[in-house]
Amino acid sequence: MSPNGPGRVPGTVTALRRPPVRQSIVVRSGRRHTFETFVATIGVWWPVTPFSVGRDRVRNVTFEPFEGGRVYETWQDGTEVDWGEVLAWAPPERFVMTWRMTSVATEVELTFTELGPQLTRVAVEHRGWERLTEEQLARDCALPGGYLGGAYREGWARILGCLAATTGGQA
Repeated sequence: MSPNGPGRVPGTVTALRRPPVRQSIVVRSGRRHTFETFVATIGVWWPVTPFSVGRDRVRNVTFEPFEGGRVYETWQDGTEVDWGEVLAWAPPERFVMTWRMTSVATEVELTFTELGPQLTRVAVEHRGWERLTEEQLARDCALPGGYLGGAYREGWARILGCLAATTGGQA
């Protein structure tokens, strides 16, 4: 057997798999209401400081609810900054979007699972980290530490907590 492993060509480099960031929360709200709240009122509940480009300059966040739609922030002066594009749209179960808040686009999937009449599990999977360099992974986050330091895991937990507070609280 070759020291490079079966099927490996000597001198080639295999990219390390960087696992997706996964977070979830159970909220006291029906699935459809939770989904619609996430999308239709994202500009109200999303913590733009620190989770946006414009932070205190952000006037609104818009989620265009269809495949190919934009997700973007609008500043007080009218400047628009894209967060991503909707790749898959299946209300009220899920949506997938690109995430352009990193130096190289990654992908975010949100799923909404009905656990009961007024109980919904909201899960996020943020993937595509293998596209970023080590340096980008260390710095591309609103919180200190980047991907490698767990900042995205912490960030998504905070964001889902804000959604829960808006939809009826965490279960």
